[in-house]
Amino acid sequence: METIKRRALGMGLEELFNNEQLDLNKFEEKIVTSTPKNEIVDINLNELRPNPYQPRKFFDEEKLKELSDSIKEHGVFQPIIVKKSIKGYEIIAGERRVKASKLAGLEKIPSIIRDFSDEDMMEIALLENLQRENLNAIEEATAYNKLLETLKITQDELSKKLGKSRSHVTNMIGLLSLPSVVKTMISDGTISMSHARVLSKIKDENEIIKLANKIINENLSVREIEFLSQQKDFEKKHKIVSKKEKQQSQFFYLESSMSEKLGTKVKIKNNKLEISFTNINDLHRILEILNIKE
Repeated sequence: METIKRRALGMGLEELFNNEQLDLNKFEEKIVTSTPKNEIVDINLNELRPNPYQPRKFFDEEKLKELSDSIKEHGVFQPIIVKKSIKGYEIIAGERRVKASKLAGLEKIPSIIRDFSDEDMMEIALLENLQRENLNAIEEATAYNKLLETLKITQDELSKKLGKSRSHVTNMIGLLSLPSVVKTMISDGTISMSHARVLSKIKDENEIIKLANKIINENLSVREIEFLSQQKDFEKKHKIVSKKEKQQSQFFYLESSMSEKLGTKVKIKNNKLEISFTNINDLHRILEILNIKE
């Protein structure tokens, strides 16, 4: 019986990672709804430890407090998913629920125990964070890179599976080549994603660090830092669009900023704002970012 159950879960996982659109919510829902109530067990919170493949290092304290308050009033809304380890359990999905439950003063949490492989755990952890959390740019880039390596797919294929634009995925991964000190600046929000994208095109690490510090010390805009990178004779990793090409659109920087925020192509022309989306799931993602309820 256990073998049949494990095979069924394996098929579900294979379906998740091979489908055109990755959807962790549906996958986790499948596990929860297919698990008999007598197999949902309460596990002591002190027996749980984070998934070692968890890309998120920082959690929004305010949101954790909101979830904690909800748990105090209504309890844990959905069991977490864990894997038995040598000592205790590793959290596969639901680390925020665990942290919020501890904050709420609980001692135990409802859990579903599943025997996933290390590769499965990595993929689930990455997808949970990409689809449910506001990762900082470096965490997001790291998650993309790990998915590319694990699933052995191209950036174009990954962008389609995640409902993101190809340029967004490419720009994010490009941040990983920046010097460590600059990546820290991006992680803590000292430097914006738009600033970082310009810096990631420059090859010389010392020049990147100098410009990064200049951005902070002189509070330079993206337009100013891009102008500086054009004026100085920096060796570029990639071709940067020339000033003449940028002047073709007076809204270039606005288009660029919106494109980065929405993760898709944005065009402003003839008093019209055009936002591209690849499919209905991508549209839902954009509407959620814009805080528009259907």
